[in-house]
Amino acid sequence: MILMPQVFDELNYVVGTSETIEKMRSVSTMVIFSDKAVTFLNALSKILLKTGKAYSDVITFAFWCRKAALLTEKAKYDTAELRLGRGIAFHSTPSNVPINCAFSFATGLLAGNPNIVRLPAKPYPQVDLFCTAVKEVLNETPDMKPYVVFVKFPPNHNIANFFSEICATRVVWGGDKTIMEMRRSPLPPRTKEITFADRHSILILDSEAILNTDNIDRLASDFYNDTFFSDQNACTSPRIIVWLGRNKLKAKNRFWEAVHKVVADKYTLSPVQAVSKLAALYRAATQKKIVLEPHPDNFIYRIKVEMLDSDLSELKYNSGFFFEYDAQSLYEIAPICTNKCQTITYYGVDKANIASFIKSATPQGVDRIVPIGKSMDFTFVWDGYDLIREMSRIVNLT
Repeated sequence: MILMPQVFDELNYVVGTSETIEKMRSVSTMVIFSDKAVTFLNALSKILLKTGKAYSDVITFAFWCRKAALLTEKAKYDTAELRLGRGIAFHSTPSNVPINCAFSFATGLLAGNPNIVRLPAKPYPQVDLFCTAVKEVLNETPDMKPYVVFVKFPPNHNIANFFSEICATRVVWGGDKTIMEMRRSPLPPRTKEITFADRHSILILDSEAILNTDNIDRLASDFYNDTFFSDQNACTSPRIIVWLGRNKLKAKNRFWEAVHKVVADKYTLSPVQAVSKLAALYRAATQKKIVLEPHPDNFIYRIKVEMLDSDLSELKYNSGFFFEYDAQSLYEIAPICTNKCQTITYYGVDKANIASFIKSATPQGVDRIVPIGKSMDFTFVWDGYDLIREMSRIVNLT
C-alpha cells in the first residue's frame, strides 16, 4: 500500500503540494523538447537573468535554458523518432552544487516528464531565487503545475520509499553513500535508475602553452571557476594536474602565481578547512612519496607525486588541494583513468590527441573532455549518459 505524502511530518513542500503529487500521477507525459517545456524554461530564464545577477551559477543556468539555446539542443535529437517522457522523474540532488537541482529539473522536463525534485538540504540563496522564479512562471502557466514539485526532507526511509514507488525514473546525485542509501528504497519493475557516483577529474596542461599565452589572468580565472568556485566538491573539479612539455618549472611558476592572485582575491579559507587540509596532507604523506611544493600561504597545496596510480584519487581533498605530476607522454595518465575518472580538462593540448589516447588505451573511465574553464558546464550527455534519451522512451513505429 502506498502511503499518502501528507502523512510525512518531515516533508516540506517548497513548490507544489501533496495535491499536486496526486495530479502528477495521472498527468500525461510530453514529447521531448515540447513547446510547453521550452516555453516554460524560456520564461524562467527571463526572470533569472534579472533576479540572479549576483550569482554566476544562476546566470549560467538562465543562459543555458533560453529558447534559442534549447532549440539548438533539440536539433541534435532525431525528431523523426516518436519519443515521450517515461513518467514521474524523482530527482535527489546534491548538497554541494547549489544549482544542480535546476539543471536536473530542466532536463527531466525537456525529456517530457513531470518532476519531483528533492532540493539540497543546505540553504542556498541561489536555490531560493530559483524556486521563487519557478513559482512565478507557474502562476502564469497553471497547466504546468502538475509537472513541478520541489521538496525538502532529511534522510527519511519512508519518504524515499513513497517517491521511489511512484516514479518512472529515479535520478540520484550526490555520490556513492547517497546512492546506497537511496537504494534501500525499492523501485517498481519498469522504473529506470540513473545514478551519479563519486568521481574525480584531472587537468592536463602544456607548459609551452602556459608560457606563451597572453591571457594568463583569464586562464587563472577559468581554473578558479573549475575548482575553487565549488571548493573542489564537484566531481568535475580537477584534483590531479598533469604537466606536459618542456620548461615545466617556469610554466608552473607563472601559472600558480596567477592562480594565487585570483584565489587570494575571491576565496575564503576557514580555520576548519585549513586544519582539515593539513590533516589530508599528512594522510597522503603516510601513503605516498610526495613533496609539498613551496607556497606563500595555505590557500593552495601543490603536492608533487612521482607516479600516477589508480588509488591516488582516494587521497583527494578540497579547499585548494592538488596533486601534480610531470609527464613525458599523455599515455602516462592511463593508470588514473579508472571508472572513477569523470572529466579530463585541458589547456594547450590538442583534444584530438586526447581522443586518440582514449581510443588507444580504452580506459574504463573518462566520460568528458573539455577545455579549462568548462568543467562545470552542464550538457545533456553527463557521466556517459544521454539524459534526454535515458529519461524518455521511444515508441517503435513499423
